[in-house]
Amino acid sequence: MDDVTSSRAANAARTGPLDALALGQAIPFAGDHVAFVTQELAAAFRSGDRLVVVQDSGDLLRIPASEAHAAGSAVARAAAAFAQMGDVSDVAITAFFEAFARRLEDDTVWAAIARANAADVESARSRGRSTTRLALTAGMRRDMVAGLRVWRDAEPSRGRVLEQVAHAGWTVDQLMAPLGVVGFVFEGRPNVFADATGVIRAGNTVVFRIGSDALGTARAIVSHALDPALAEAGLPEGSAVLVDSPAHAAGWAMFSDNRLALAVARGSGPAVAQLGAIARQAGTPVSLHGTGGAWLVADATADAERFYAAVFHSLDRKVCNTLNVCCIVEARVHDLLPVFLDALQAAGARRQGCKLHMTPTDTVRLPEAWRTGRGTVVRADGPVEEALVEPISDADLAHEWEWEETPELSLRIVADVEEAVALFNTYSPRFAASLISDAAAAHARFYEKIDAPFVGDGFTRWVDGQYALDRPELGLSNWQNGRLFARGGVLAGDGVFTVRTRVRQTDLNLDRGGAPTPPRVS
Repeated sequence: MDDVTSSRAANAARTGPLDALALGQAIPFAGDHVAFVTQELAAAFRSGDRLVVVQDSGDLLRIPASEAHAAGSAVARAAAAFAQMGDVSDVAITAFFEAFARRLEDDTVWAAIARANAADVESARSRGRSTTRLALTAGMRRDMVAGLRVWRDAEPSRGRVLEQVAHAGWTVDQLMAPLGVVGFVFEGRPNVFADATGVIRAGNTVVFRIGSDALGTARAIVSHALDPALAEAGLPEGSAVLVDSPAHAAGWAMFSDNRLALAVARGSGPAVAQLGAIARQAGTPVSLHGTGGAWLVADATADAERFYAAVFHSLDRKVCNTLNVCCIVEARVHDLLPVFLDALQAAGARRQGCKLHMTPTDTVRLPEAWRTGRGTVVRADGPVEEALVEPISDADLAHEWEWEETPELSLRIVADVEEAVALFNTYSPRFAASLISDAAAAHARFYEKIDAPFVGDGFTRWVDGQYALDRPELGLSNWQNGRLFARGGVLAGDGVFTVRTRVRQTDLNLDRGGAPTPPRVS
């Protein structure tokens, strides 16, 4: 046996399929760390399953063969569809968005979707799960239809010239081009379907997995609206594919598939971070939209009515851009603290009660009724009686209050705006911040010092792609893990593209060395 053959045989002996795991088996990760197989993982693992080792954390994730197949098949369908998108006209893509919107407007179609959603909501409630984002409302329906028609009416981007450099005898064009298959994992918000399909406007295809709470609703939307719209418009089968599985493992499998051109995740912070780590180690770029919670700061020149309005209108419902932490400077506590409490109570009257968190040092500033009061707080598993105010530390300012019907947030008294900015940059997810101030110089300094992609001067709920930019979003990115390279915090369908370069040569004698074209010799 020669050396090459011997080497190949040795390598073959060291590699092969993973058929089983043993209790306590050491699994290296991150170069110099080791994770150990648990009894539960060892007992569950079967031949054909996959093991994903998350290099950021050492998490050992089992992907059953069935989930790997479900995700892989979905990605394959989307990849096959993308290979055909070059033959699909922008007119056909426009027709798809109109057909999808029209079906959602159809009362018969919507009734079928609503029935599936009602079953999902009831199932979630019975398990003590949150339903604030799960229940489809008339407003969500209108927003979905409006979002689809935004993409219907959007200027097609494929082939759009971003830059042209003219040379003597030739030109170079930089053109927008489709990126490929976009993988999208999102929480139980069925209305996100309209956002996810926006990537088709730029000639991409999409494969998505929705949270298990909303899977029945997702199936109904696909069956009654999405698939018929794709077929009517003549788009390739697989242009938008649902991974039909309630298992988290299906999302892990999808994000570890290197056929994805982009992996987008939105949901809870830890889950999104884990999905992002899986995609990155597969070599796929990510766009993560997890931890939220906006901050509001009132300085010494703050107008009381503007402050009141900003607090009230930032607490209409719980989403990522809801007010989570409010800071009032020491110089205005005497008059702005009562304004804040009035606004919080008004927001609670709009919903069902209110809840406040403060450091013990700050709590003493509250009226006695707040310090000792109790109220009903609506949690995912039902209403409970709790203290109106509970103590926190500064480190707890990092916590995002995921409330159901009872507005809940933290309040911090600060020496000045500089302290508020320092607290934000230390503890917040570096997402959205607003300053209430009558001083232009204060706003300029706040913008320069606050480490946030979204900065305002009023209510925080403006941070939304469709509301602010007239573009349905795939998600809103924070800067918790660093500023984003070459893109904004709002990821929308028309922001998913690559750049291709094309040359048009008119001078046949172009030569890098200056030599003329020699005469042809017959």
